[in-house]
Amino acid sequence: MSASDRLPLWLKSLNTAGLGIWLFVAMFPFLWMFLISFRLPVDAFSVPPQLFAPFTLRNFYGVWVTDGFWRYAVNTGVVTVFSVVISLAIACPAAYALSRYRGSLGFWLLVAALIFRAMPHVVLLTAYRPAFFSLGIWSRYETLIIVLTAINQPFTIWMMRSFFMNIPKELDEAALIDGCSRFQAFRLAIMPVMWPGVVTAALFAFLLSYNDFLISSQLMNGEMQTMTAALGNYMGQAKHLDKLMLGIAGAVSVTIPVIILIYLFQKQIVAGMTAGAVKG
Repeated sequence: MSASDRLPLWLKSLNTAGLGIWLFVAMFPFLWMFLISFRLPVDAFSVPPQLFAPFTLRNFYGVWVTDGFWRYAVNTGVVTVFSVVISLAIACPAAYALSRYRGSLGFWLLVAALIFRAMPHVVLLTAYRPAFFSLGIWSRYETLIIVLTAINQPFTIWMMRSFFMNIPKELDEAALIDGCSRFQAFRLAIMPVMWPGVVTAALFAFLLSYNDFLISSQLMNGEMQTMTAALGNYMGQAKHLDKLMLGIAGAVSVTIPVIILIYLFQKQIVAGMTAGAVKG
């Protein structure tokens, strides 16, 4: 009998009610935003709310077609995919080496990387922007990809290191005894059992790049902006409800891919986080 089965009925009911209330409060902003994104401005902000007002795709057509929001989606896809691929390509061997290194230098390298990651991004921008302007590489894909990769790389290495530490060192030794080089042991013996951790790290790297607003809005301009940065153009438009409704439709469009991604990879995420939580 599990611990939850031994709880009295009233406590189970209280837990269920509390969880239900918390879930409703947490989801309400997105649910309300999702609902009014399919309404006309006059119906979306009417008092009292018009719950049975007709649905329309006018806001989504306006933001994606009329305002060309699809260009920002392309920018986001390019930047996010390349930043994730580069982050994993660097983090996998780096995290593996740090997980097998027994000296104190590896620990202090991780601490230094974490301090860099913890710095406010606006502090880093004071050095990035003048340099990029002088070099003529401002508002370019490769510039934003490099900066996002550099900022998010320490977190990815820390996360993957915990996964590698959970893999027995005997697996490395067995591969070396069989005649593999250190790199072959890493590629043929370690990485095949690391996929839950790789998927988890890739998802978090994706979310860090996909959701970034400050760096993207400051380093990209005009049609080169990402979706989150472009949404800033619709903020503060309370006096122009049509423009505000386009921003709400754009915000819903930005959120839906994240929900789908987490839903599709929920098993890998749980497996990866469980494996990585054993050793840190």
